[in-house]
Amino acid sequence: MKRLAALRDKNEKLVLGLLSGTSADGVDAGLVRVRGHGLETGVEILAFATTPFPERHREAIVGLGTADAETLCRYNFVLGDLFSDAAEALIASVGLPRERLDLIGSHGQTVWHIPQHGPERGATMQIGEADVIAERLGTPVVSDFRTRDIAAGGEGAPLSAYVDYLLFRPDTTPRLTLNLGGIANLTVVTPGIDEVYAFDTGPANMAIDETVRIATAGQEHFDRDGVRAGRGRVDENLLRKLLAHPYLQQPPPKTTGREMFGRAFVQPLLRGKGASTTDDLIATLTAFTALSIARAVEEHVLPRARPREVLASGGGVHNPVLMDHLRRALPGFGVRVLDQPDAKEAVLFAVLANETIHGNPNNLPHATGARWPVVLGKVSP
Repeated sequence: MKRLAALRDKNEKLVLGLLSGTSADGVDAGLVRVRGHGLETGVEILAFATTPFPERHREAIVGLGTADAETLCRYNFVLGDLFSDAAEALIASVGLPRERLDLIGSHGQTVWHIPQHGPERGATMQIGEADVIAERLGTPVVSDFRTRDIAAGGEGAPLSAYVDYLLFRPDTTPRLTLNLGGIANLTVVTPGIDEVYAFDTGPANMAIDETVRIATAGQEHFDRDGVRAGRGRVDENLLRKLLAHPYLQQPPPKTTGREMFGRAFVQPLLRGKGASTTDDLIATLTAFTALSIARAVEEHVLPRARPREVLASGGGVHNPVLMDHLRRALPGFGVRVLDQPDAKEAVLFAVLANETIHGNPNNLPHATGARWPVVLGKVSP
């Protein structure tokens, strides 16, 4: 506990951010130098790597949402070890001794996420035992970031809004940050924190990835460089049906995940594709992602703010077909890809962990729907 107390007095810390996103393809690890806290926060990305899940675990991890209690129990610790492996590999790659690492922020792997509906409180579960990581690395770990926000009446997401404000707040004109992970999430970043809001627009890579996995029997896991989407033709009739999805009509705050846009969403589309090819379906889903984001901007952003810049990050920025669709769907916006776009979410959890250690509330209630600001995360000394 003395070590935790001493961290509050350090103005500069080496913090490791860990997560496995909704695509469940591996562990993202980012080593970040974090200076200060709160509005004085500054970051420098020192190293980043994605460690793919071993093939023997990949399908089980993707299927954890329907797993039995024994499997969940076992994989909580399996994932703790896999996260630890990724962390150890990253710090070894830059020659950093373990004792110099100050803190770890680990999001874990989302198993299931239930947004709040009316008076019924939502629920969420992330696994990847933080105590295993703390024991293996000998470093304090902050984890389980979503649950306190849900306990306070929020959606438990998006968690990006607070950190986006700390790192990307503009002097005058609002800007948008867009992360294209498994799910696409959008933050409207304004000069004042009280006007910042964020929400999940719908799928980004998730539906595309699931289609590729199923169609290739697991031989491929994503549409590398958008090659399949580029070969396929957009099915305009199917695209219109997809754009009528009820989630797109919901007003923020709102969140979604694998439960809505994962395998259960994709399988009927694969069965019903008729004479069209799998590449046609992938092309249609790629267009759907871009147009659903554009619709969210038109319906849920422009009535409240007038941003003219989009800062994009996440794996989706490497898909040129998706990015081309997105730029055409957002005329008048400058769409710019962040430096080191894959590291964005690892930085997010490093910064959130630093804020937790300093006792700073690090949710934004007007983004998540929580009743009030709370300090997110649980600490494993």
